[in-house]
This record gives sequence, structure tokens and C-alpha cells, in this order.
Amino acid sequence: AQDFPDAVVQTSEGNSVILRTASMTQEQKLAIYSELRGQYGEFTAQQFVNVGPSVGAAVAQRAAGAVAAASLAILLYIAWAFRKVPHPFRYGVAAIIAMLHDVLVLVGLAAIVGHFLGWQVDALFLTALLTVIGFSVHDTIVVFDRIRELRANHPRLPMAQVMNAAVLQTLSRSLNNSITIIVMLLALVLLGGDTVRWFAVALLVGAVTGTYSSTFTAVPLLLVWEMFTSRRKAVASLQR
Repeated sequence: AQDFPDAVVQTSEGNSVILRTASMTQEQKLAIYSELRGQYGEFTAQQFVNVGPSVGAAVAQRAAGAVAAASLAILLYIAWAFRKVPHPFRYGVAAIIAMLHDVLVLVGLAAIVGHFLGWQVDALFLTALLTVIGFSVHDTIVVFDRIRELRANHPRLPMAQVMNAAVLQTLSRSLNNSITIIVMLLALVLLGGDTVRWFAVALLVGAVTGTYSSTFTAVPLLLVWEMFTSRRKAVASLQR
């Protein structure tokens, strides 16, 4: 009756009901309360959250700030953790680029799904975004740590062979770990209800992208950087 044809009503614990609609004004809220009291009697509104354009902009700003702060902290930490490896800063940059790839995939998917299916970006989405960042970097560090060990044990091997061996040795572990997470998140998406469905979808997308970006984005970026530097040094030495 209040021009909210896409409203979703979901029962909850304690004889409670969750009503989800598009953004509304204060007058529309009071009118809905009046209609509900007329049909069902007196009730208590436990919580009212209105996600409008200003709130969405604030969430977007917090998300951007959180990603920037996390990226800087991760970059500094990886550079310090790999300080005994030649050019440790490259490891951090490669991990950040792979992480930003996962973030962009998730944000892009949220924008597309939000346009067609009404996925609203809120504080819960920000939580999922930070979780995806942590998962992506965690998987990348596992591969990079194996590269570091192989470089220390086999210093004469070409970098391409070292990275290929590191990927092969950690791939099964990464897949097994990710599959268990993906199965759990699929269960939440299918059976978790409307309250956590989109949160689980965001985590599911992050788990999938984080699994392949750690191996097929971060490692190739590091290899290309290493090969480019080596070739440039070789050309410079020939020109002398």
C-alpha cells in the first residue's frame, strides 16, 4: 500500500518479523507503522535502519579507506617478512595487486547484482570485503614463503623453475583448503536465509577469486618483474 512492491518479509526468533524494503522517508515509515497496527495490533519496532544515498556513500568511503589501510599494512609486513630475500618489496607489491584484483571482482559483481537483483552494499559487505582481503593475502603468502625456501635451498635454479615448483607444491594444499571453505559458504548461501545470504555470496566470490589469484596472478606478476629486471641488467652490462 505504500508503494513498496519488492518488500521482503522474513520471520525471525521470538515472534519477530524482519521487513526489508527500498529506502523510505520518515513519513512513509510512520504510515507503514500505522497500517501494521491497524491490521495486527500494537507492536514494538526493535530496530529501523535506512540505507540511503548518504549512508551508501559513507560505506563506500569507509570501504576505500579500509582497503587502502590494509594494503599499506600488508605491503610493509610482507616486505619485512621477506627481508632476507632479494627485492622483498616486490613480493609485497605482487601480493597487493593480486588482492586488489579480488577486491575489484567483488565490488564489480556487487554493482552488477545490485543493479539487477537489489543487492545493497552495507556495513556487512564491508566486513566481507576485509575478510576477502585477509584470505587472499594469506594464500599468497603461503606460495611466496615456499618460493623463499626453494630459492634458499636451490640458489642456482632459474627463477621460473623455482616459482613453478613452489606453485606445484602448494597447489593441492590451497585447493583443499579453499574447497572446504567454498562448501561451507555454499551451504550458507542456499540454506542460511536472507539475513546472511549476500554476506555469504560475497565471501564465496572472494574465496574463489582469492584461490586462483594467489597462484595465477601474484606469482606470474613476481616472475615477470624478476625477468624484466634481469633482462634490463643484462642489456646494460652488454652496452658497457
